[in-house]
Amino acid sequence: MRPRRGPGRVEAALHTEAFRRAPRGLDRQAARRHEGTVRSMRVLTVYAHPNPASFCHAVLEQFTQGLTDAGHESDVVDLYAIKFNPVYGMDDYAFFAHESVPLFDETDLRRQMVAEAGGPLRRAVARWWLRDQRLPELLEVVAKRQPKDVLAQQEKVAAADGLAFVAPIYWMNLPAMLRGWVERVFTYGFVYTMSREGWLDGDLSGRQPLLRHRKALIMTPTFFRESDYRDSGCGAAIERLVDDFGFRYPGIEQVEHVYFYAVGAVGEERRHEYLQQAYRLGHEYESSLAPAHESAREPVKGGVR
Repeated sequence: MRPRRGPGRVEAALHTEAFRRAPRGLDRQAARRHEGTVRSMRVLTVYAHPNPASFCHAVLEQFTQGLTDAGHESDVVDLYAIKFNPVYGMDDYAFFAHESVPLFDETDLRRQMVAEAGGPLRRAVARWWLRDQRLPELLEVVAKRQPKDVLAQQEKVAAADGLAFVAPIYWMNLPAMLRGWVERVFTYGFVYTMSREGWLDGDLSGRQPLLRHRKALIMTPTFFRESDYRDSGCGAAIERLVDDFGFRYPGIEQVEHVYFYAVGAVGEERRHEYLQQAYRLGHEYESSLAPAHESAREPVKGGVR
């Protein structure tokens, strides 16, 4: 199936095969020298763009090639290819069936489970079966509703030493597909829990991070210039909401966000430089890790690191 063609300068810039054939960021001799100095890592890259001929996909190809050439193990989740459902549904709430949540009342939970059982006969059977179940057993039953597609993604995240994300910026945020992946996969009990005080007082600082990944790298092509992000304050907002709250706060040791600015407006040479940079980001993924004392950030108001 041939990739669709779109009209106009921006579409041509973002979806042109010529820009996918960028030269490698490092020559092979330098790459071989570099390979002997790094520790192999398992890197999970989550990719969100519907067009396989897009500039985003070219970034993905160069980045993962760099990982492979450096000796890292690369696993890619293409959210459009697997038809991932980004919509948070009722079953996603099952992840809150956790022993650390102090808000569950045994009687109320049993009543709710009976009400959700279905018709009169099903409710009668559920009422009889649940009558002697205590709160821990009831929570176990609820937890069994956790969506299998989310559990499969969590297995991939848990198996990785580092994470990477490739997607465009839409409306000064991650696109809905990737945002939905984060909302559904970064669940309670998997990337964070909360203290009792955090639950009862609504205190953000009560959140307790669970992720232990060494690094998350976010790569995002944009429509607008670097100065637009800086001068408007949008870049700072993305850093706080996406980088800090989405990735640093759950416990990832080092978070790096790389923008490929104004992809539709810059020239071909600059786009090639972007793709060379993407290759180097993969090839130097491990060697660019900062020492722990440098990557740690001081807590700020609200508990976000």
